[in-house]
Amino acid sequence: MRCLIHLLFGSLAAATARAASGAVWATPHESYSSSVGVLGCKVDTNRIAYWPASVDCNNICVRLSYEGRSVHLLRIDQSEGAHDVSYDAWNYLVTGYSAREKPTTGGAIAMEYEDADPSACASLIHTDGNKLPLSAANSMNYLASCLSQDSWVGKNYVLYNILDPVCSWGNDEICTLDWPTANQVVANGSQTSAGAATINPPLNLSEKSGSRTWRTNMVRVAAMSSFGTAVVSVLDTLDTPLRMNTRSYDDWPNSSSLSRCSADQSPARFVP
Repeated sequence: MRCLIHLLFGSLAAATARAASGAVWATPHESYSSSVGVLGCKVDTNRIAYWPASVDCNNICVRLSYEGRSVHLLRIDQSEGAHDVSYDAWNYLVTGYSAREKPTTGGAIAMEYEDADPSACASLIHTDGNKLPLSAANSMNYLASCLSQDSWVGKNYVLYNILDPVCSWGNDEICTLDWPTANQVVANGSQTSAGAATINPPLNLSEKSGSRTWRTNMVRVAAMSSFGTAVVSVLDTLDTPLRMNTRSYDDWPNSSSLSRCSADQSPARFVP
C-alpha cells in the first residue's frame, strides 16, 4: 500500500512538472491589456503573454523559445483560448529581429514554453524594486487573492492611483494598503493644485508595419484649473463607455468631493 501511495504521489509530481513546460501555438497580439489591472505604462508591453489560464499569483513569468531564440514574458492577461504574445516578441522569435526593424505577419506557430521564476522577468517591470504595478481601482480582487496566500505577487506589488491598465486616467502616485487591517487603499501625499500627473500610456506595435501607436481611448488631460473641467473634458472624448462607480458620481456635477484610491472599485481620478 505504501509503495502504491509513493507511486501515486510520484505520478502527480511528474504531471505537475510536465504542466510547467510544453508546446503552445503562439500567435501575435498587438494591443496591450491586462485582466488583473497591471499597468502597461510601467511594464514592457513588448514582452507580455496573453494565455488562456487565469493569471496566477506566483507563475507570472514564462520563457518562450523557437529555433534557438527565447524571450521571457509577463503572463498578466487571460485570453479567450489563444496563446497570444506581444507582437514584437513573436516577431523576434520568428525572424530574429524586432518588429520595429523587420516586421512580418503570420499566425499560430508551435513554440516551446516553460514557467520561469518571476525574477527572470524583473527587467520587464519598470518600478522600484521591480514590484508588479497594479491599478488601485481595478486590481483589488486579484490582489486580495494573492495576499490571502504565501505568493510572489502578495510580497511584490505596488498600487497606483491609476484607473485602467492602459494608464489613460489617474494620478501617477503610489497608494498604500494596510492589509488585512483595512480594505481601503490610500494615496500617498496630499491633494495639491498642480494638476494631474502626466502618464505615458503603453505603446502598441502594428503587425504589418511595426509602427507604434498610443494605447488609449481618451485624450490626455495634463492639468486643469478645476476638477469639474478635467472630468468633463475626459468624458467628452471617450470612444467607448466608461464604467463608473455610481455611488461616487451620484452628486455630479453638484459635488466634486470624491474619495481617492477606493478599494471598492471606484475609479482613480484627475486631482488638480
